[in-house]
Amino acid sequence: MLSLQPITRSANLARRAGVALGSVGVTLYFCLLVIVRAALGRLRRENVDRYTRIWSAALLRLVRMRMTVQGRCPDFNDGRRYLILCTHSSHYDIPASFVAMPGSMRMLAKSELYRIPFLGRAMRAAEFPSVARHNPQQARRDLARARQMMESGIVLWAAPEGTRSADGRLQPFKKGCFHLALETGAIIVPVAIRDIHHVLPARTWRLNLDQPVQLCIGAPIDASRYDQDNLAVLMNDTRERMEQLLYGQVAAPVPSPEPALETCAD
Repeated sequence: MLSLQPITRSANLARRAGVALGSVGVTLYFCLLVIVRAALGRLRRENVDRYTRIWSAALLRLVRMRMTVQGRCPDFNDGRRYLILCTHSSHYDIPASFVAMPGSMRMLAKSELYRIPFLGRAMRAAEFPSVARHNPQQARRDLARARQMMESGIVLWAAPEGTRSADGRLQPFKKGCFHLALETGAIIVPVAIRDIHHVLPARTWRLNLDQPVQLCIGAPIDASRYDQDNLAVLMNDTRERMEQLLYGQVAAPVPSPEPALETCAD
């Protein structure tokens, strides 16, 4: 069962406006920082790693999210390719993952995001791969580019559901990221984020502050043990593991102060 819904404290209009303006402001600042450093030839991968975590922590502080982390991250520096597959029920899934997990993590983003002024240019400079969801030929080229990034040491974050869940329950999976996992022989790291849909429910502006959220990291799945004929088996095995993380009983979590950058990242 899903954990009991926490007592929510909806932000008033002024607070919602403050969070929105603060989020836009901090995002624009880091976008410009990345763009300028890239134009000067001074943008390094480690710079982006640090910027994404500072940016993410700032977003979580604006909504006063109280996040705890359960489970252990693999060693992302062991030379293997890693793909984080995460539940998706909030815009805050991505910053929560950046704060809680280590490595040169980049989101596999929908191509529409790259049309946003400043954000799209910054994401490309920062090695965030895109995927064209409605153009199969371009999607194949995008996944080939994502594979190159993984082989260079980037840990990809993707949402196999493809779109946000309104109630926090796991939706049907898309096949794209599983094809990528098979083609690269990646290690899939299943992640489920409990109760994060209460912070800002999908397709609403109902912002709730001080929400307890639990990010659960599951045991890795080695996609190299599967082949293309077993795509459905890999999807089912991943789904079962994510469902256990989302609905099952978990051990006592490790509290994340503030939100802390040290949770699992150091």
